[in-house]
Amino acid sequence: MDYKSVFQNSESKAIMVVGDVMLDSYIWGSVDRISPEAPVPVVNVASTEDRLGGAANVVKNIASLGMKPIICSVVGNDEAGNKFFSILKKRHIDAQYCVVDSSRKTTVKTRVICGKQQMLRVDSEQTNELSEDVLDKLKVCIRRAIEEQKVSAIILQDYDKGVFSKELIDFVVSEAHKLNIPVLVDPKKRNFNNFKNVTLFKPNFKEFTEGLGKSCRKDDTEALFALAKEFMQKQNITTMMITLSELGIFVADQNRYVQIPTQVRHVADVSGAGDTVISTASVCYVLGFPMEEIARISNIAGGLVCEQPGVVTVEKEQLIQKI
Repeated sequence: MDYKSVFQNSESKAIMVVGDVMLDSYIWGSVDRISPEAPVPVVNVASTEDRLGGAANVVKNIASLGMKPIICSVVGNDEAGNKFFSILKKRHIDAQYCVVDSSRKTTVKTRVICGKQQMLRVDSEQTNELSEDVLDKLKVCIRRAIEEQKVSAIILQDYDKGVFSKELIDFVVSEAHKLNIPVLVDPKKRNFNNFKNVTLFKPNFKEFTEGLGKSCRKDDTEALFALAKEFMQKQNITTMMITLSELGIFVADQNRYVQIPTQVRHVADVSGAGDTVISTASVCYVLGFPMEEIARISNIAGGLVCEQPGVVTVEKEQLIQKI
């Protein structure tokens, strides 16, 4: 297959991302001594940086893979929110379908990294559900985006930060079904069982077993398929993709499953790998790749971003070369 040609023809396609956005803030430095005040390392700060995080990292991955991202989310009316919109503007990503909620603070994850080692993470977040007024505004933005943009797929990217509720999930899925738009989901525990009637469902192994309330060995693919099949039937899900960290990716429909083994590489940081997998899977789905190929390419993409410290995106040319 001429992957380069297929990916180059993707630029007219748009993928909508609905979910919890955040600001990823980095403090880069070095450590050469322990504090005399407490047994902790003293970080000598070399630089700081802000990046798009959470569902916005999915947006960034979609853009780097050559498709047009459309973002629908809620951001606080604060300094972090202003930085967030500023980065979107610099990257030429449209923010018109985002809602600003003055009663909510923008989620910020601050990572302290020395060399290639993450030393500490500090989270500032607000995880209560959206108010009825803000939820209504977000629904209006989502419906408007679907009407105004030619959406090829919708990703529901849940980070348990309060954007998703059963009401919002049902609304997006219903709007998508009206136009036969595929819906792909990266879930978290709180709303795990609220995602129904979707095209692809991509938890990691821990999220899947905890959400199900059942478990099996990670390497027992037959048992995993039985659990996945039962869940797909119950929730009316077309395809399950379960990331298995060091064991690769498991993908299944009602009739069969495939496990794609991971490729051995130097892992510097697993942050953001799940975002890259759902982004790549969505792009590949829109491009019409079969199930096994979607899993194979997504597995490669997730591995590539693990080689670098911090939350990074996979680049299209790099991915094409690897696949």
